Amino acid sequence: MNMKRLLMGAFLLTFVYGCSDAGYLPYAPHAIAPAALHALISEAAARNGVPEGLATAVVMAESAGNPSAVSSAGAQGLMQLMPATAAEFHVANAFDPRQNVDAGTQYLHALLVRYNNNVELAVAAYNAGAGAVDSYHGIPPYAETRAYVARVVSAYRSY
Repeated sequence: MNMKRLLMGAFLLTFVYGCSDAGYLPYAPHAIAPAALHALISEAAARNGVPEGLATAVVMAESAGNPSAVSSAGAQGLMQLMPATAAEFHVANAFDPRQNVDAGTQYLHALLVRYNNNVELAVAAYNAGAGAVDSYHGIPPYAETRAYVARVVSAYRSY
């Protein structure tokens, strides 16, 4: 039942909102099989202390499950790691799904710790950077970030 909800949520999220910059439909030809993606996210989330639903929501918002997704800003892979973030978490290949999701969930965990488990602030920092969240003392007033936070938090609540 969980897998069915995951697939339906992913489809609806991507269909309604699209994927930022990448424009991939969920489970497009380059995407990972749903069961493999679910296992990958589940393992990384558990290993790194992040709620599985939150990690899933971020993956779907960022890449719709496409490990070769690249944003116009240069973010790469399933969790759209920026090169500096990938380097910080010792990622050799940001397009390797296991490395990408592991580093992305480590980063998400660090943001949750930084913001005292405030999911909205952690998600805003994932999108806009911790510096922006800190300087605005909350979710930055960027339309893209506000829409991203709403989309991810809504998806997280549905998982």
